[in-house]
Amino acid sequence: MIRIGMLTSGGDCQSLNATMRGVAKSLYKSYGDEVEIIGFEDGYKGLIYADYRIMKPSDFSGILTEGGTILGTSRQPFKLMRVPDENGLDKVEAMKHTYRKLKLECLVVLGGNGSQKTANLLREEGLNIVSLPKTIDNDLWGTDMTFGFQSAVNVATDAIDCIHTTAASHGRVFIVEVMGHKVGWLTLHAGIAGGADIILIPEIPYDINVVVNALKERNRQGKRFSILAVAEGAISKEDASLTKKELKEKKKNGLVYPSVAYELGAKIEELTGQEVRVTVPGHTQRGGEPCAYDRVLSTRLGAEAAGLILNKEYGYMVCVENNEISKVPLEEVAGKLKTVDPECSTIKEAKMLGISFGDE
Repeated sequence: MIRIGMLTSGGDCQSLNATMRGVAKSLYKSYGDEVEIIGFEDGYKGLIYADYRIMKPSDFSGILTEGGTILGTSRQPFKLMRVPDENGLDKVEAMKHTYRKLKLECLVVLGGNGSQKTANLLREEGLNIVSLPKTIDNDLWGTDMTFGFQSAVNVATDAIDCIHTTAASHGRVFIVEVMGHKVGWLTLHAGIAGGADIILIPEIPYDINVVVNALKERNRQGKRFSILAVAEGAISKEDASLTKKELKEKKKNGLVYPSVAYELGAKIEELTGQEVRVTVPGHTQRGGEPCAYDRVLSTRLGAEAAGLILNKEYGYMVCVENNEISKVPLEEVAGKLKTVDPECSTIKEAKMLGISFGDE
């Protein structure tokens, strides 16, 4: 009997279940009754505290279109993995103990940046690991695409689409705040797909005067409304020039806004006199059923992960490279962030359309 552990870690997304299904169905097809899948509840937390259940083939039936994760998930910050819990438990040793007690052949990890770092830590500790790239941010290094990203793009785009009609009716400036603290892939794609006039992302610090001039130019052209797609991690050139300590001090002593979108909205109203409304889709971008693209991608990634297990090729993250499913060593992925290149063709093409990124 071959025993495979499986967990979903970090923020949820729409295609976790579809990916687990891809792994499980492929393993059952190859091993039949000789494989047993152990599902850990709530991510690494389940591995640490031995909270698990033995899965059945029926558990993976009917979940291709189901959002969220049937195993539950939690955030277990990588920087705290070496810090004992409130009872003094060594988390890393506890995970290793659970793995060995259950006599697992391999642990399958579905997760984003922090989860991949922990997966690599466990690999370094001698466990057999295969991981899969999950995040709506598409910011995992080593893969062209992550599952969950396209579904989140669709949700954010729908939000911008809905804003268009009310913006046109009232002649206002609307700001749609899209998820993305450190990278702007989601905002960039949703902004272009939704026809946003201005797109602000963390990788391109904005000048408020450039943003205001872009809005004024639209007014001069007789356009009654404007839509801004703004990443939650968007930052002004002024703030980007500050050290972390200086920025923290500035925010401490200044006006406190719920988020960057509200701060930006207040400044635009002050400088233009136009009415500004802010919309924050928030966690709806993680919710709902996976789109067709993610269902296909997740199925392919899951099958490839099963293939690595069959061949005993451990220590890899399954990835997408030039639309082909491949693998990349975990040590090359862990701790690296895939950001938007301000000089990339997508940015250049968007600017050719007249979309402003607040930088020029």
